[in-house]
Amino acid sequence: MKIFYDENMPFAKEFFSDFGELYPFAGRELTAEQVSDADVLLVRSITQVNESLLAFNNKLSFVGTATIGVDHIDQSYLNARDITFTSAPGCNAVSVAEYVVSALVVLAERNLFNVLDLTVGIVGAGNTGSRLSEKLSALGIKHLLHDPLLQQSGDERHFSSLDEVLACDVISLHVPLTRDGQFPTYHLLDNQRLLALKSRQILINACRGEVIDNQALLKLKQQGMKTTLVLDVWENEPNILQPLIEFADIATAHIAGYSLEGKARGSEMLYLALCQQLKISPDKQLNQFLPTPLIDNVEIKHDFSEILLNQLVKMVYDVRRDDALFRQQISSQGFDHIRKTYPARREFSAISVTLANSVKTDVPHQLGFNNKPK
Repeated sequence: MKIFYDENMPFAKEFFSDFGELYPFAGRELTAEQVSDADVLLVRSITQVNESLLAFNNKLSFVGTATIGVDHIDQSYLNARDITFTSAPGCNAVSVAEYVVSALVVLAERNLFNVLDLTVGIVGAGNTGSRLSEKLSALGIKHLLHDPLLQQSGDERHFSSLDEVLACDVISLHVPLTRDGQFPTYHLLDNQRLLALKSRQILINACRGEVIDNQALLKLKQQGMKTTLVLDVWENEPNILQPLIEFADIATAHIAGYSLEGKARGSEMLYLALCQQLKISPDKQLNQFLPTPLIDNVEIKHDFSEILLNQLVKMVYDVRRDDALFRQQISSQGFDHIRKTYPARREFSAISVTLANSVKTDVPHQLGFNNKPK
């Protein structure tokens, strides 16, 4: 069996080597000739899987994307050819949620406000929006959810209108990119909605760049718009609208979901799906391959506070690192190089937190830090 996999999939060799020959590839450079004899194709979001890519292949039986999003996959075409397809829903949802928390902590320190006093509007309450909701609940931060599709499906959570969510102190976008249907998300924040935002608000986009009209946003910023921007995703990646970068308070290269755990969880989910396809019992688990972090245990002797939140979050992930790398390298190295050479980053769960007997509240473990028994 010939298995072609994106070179940026962590632990691909460890998970898939027993199945046959492995062939790594650069995700955006993959050609139809390269995969002409592939039995299995494992991609990430930058590879378009469609009739053009598979024009020379008549033996492919399995396609997997190690990502939440599937807008880069022509599922109708795969279905017509009876090729099994699977994605990795929720694989990096925790990573994206922790990116948002880190951004809020950094902005609170920079702009001298209390992050715990914010009201956050979450647009999209699927896997990622739900993980963010859980972390905000752990911190006692008031937040609203907007997701008309889930609301219509009978989801019992309380949902708010888009106008209510767009009036919150923080607006965090976590929707898939859709252009059709009752609730399309392409340019969901168009010129009219962007124009209505206030200077005190924070707008975070860590889903798909096209959810915000980048040209309209740049024009409004050039005209004096004061809304704080956190942009991890951009229209037309990798050829992004670079003049917009200088107007973003935090700017990164589509790496919100790039924790080691988040990316590797996608590899594991595809491994399990392929095992099921081949009717093989899985014998590998992600925890066999994850390295021990440089700091793996912290003891807390004081009750939770915003200062403690700041220290805990930045100890694991400080988004300022990725913002600095992006600004330094985007012109000289390019968008894809930044993603390809992204330095290792862990999730809160990599760190065990021990609470002293005097500590009365258990916010760290609710936030996602590992619970190490006393």
